[in-house]
Amino acid sequence: METGMDLEAKKKVLRSFTYGLYILTARDGEDYAAGTVNWVTQASFTPPLVALGVKRDSRLHELIQRTGRLALMTLAQDQKQIAQDFFKPTVREGSTLNGHPFEPSPTFGLPLLTELPYWLEAEVRHTYEGGDHSVVVAEVVEAGVRQEAKPLILWDTGWFYGG
Repeated sequence: METGMDLEAKKKVLRSFTYGLYILTARDGEDYAAGTVNWVTQASFTPPLVALGVKRDSRLHELIQRTGRLALMTLAQDQKQIAQDFFKPTVREGSTLNGHPFEPSPTFGLPLLTELPYWLEAEVRHTYEGGDHSVVVAEVVEAGVRQEAKPLILWDTGWFYGG
C-alpha cells in the first residue's frame, strides 16, 4: 500500500527519540548471550515492568524466549567502548563475556557485567512479535547499583539505531 510517507522525515523523527545504551544478557545452562540494546523503557510502577526491543534473529531473543528471563545493565557515560564490544557475537572465556568480567545474578544466575553501574533481573510477562524486533515486557525481580553514574545516551555516541 502506497502511503506517500516522507521516508527521510520518518527516519529523522524516529532517530530523534532519546535512548540510553544497555547490555542485555540471557543464559540457558552453559549457553550465554549478551548484546548492546537501546530500545528500553520502564512500562509500569506496580508491578515494576520494563519494555524492550529485542532483535528476533538474535541469540539473545532465542535464549530469552526459551528461559523467560533476562538481565539488563545500564552503561555509564564513559563506557562507549564496552557498548561497542557487545555489537559482535558473544564469546565466553571463563568469567568474561567479550573480554569483560561478569558474575552470576542473585536470582537467576544470569551474567551481570561487574564494570557497569546499574543492573536488574527480570522475568518475561509478554512478548509481541510485531516486526524484526520483538517487544518484550518483563517484570523486574531484583536490581542493584554498583556506583552512581550518568548513563550513556545513544545521541552522545554519534551512532544511530532507528528510523
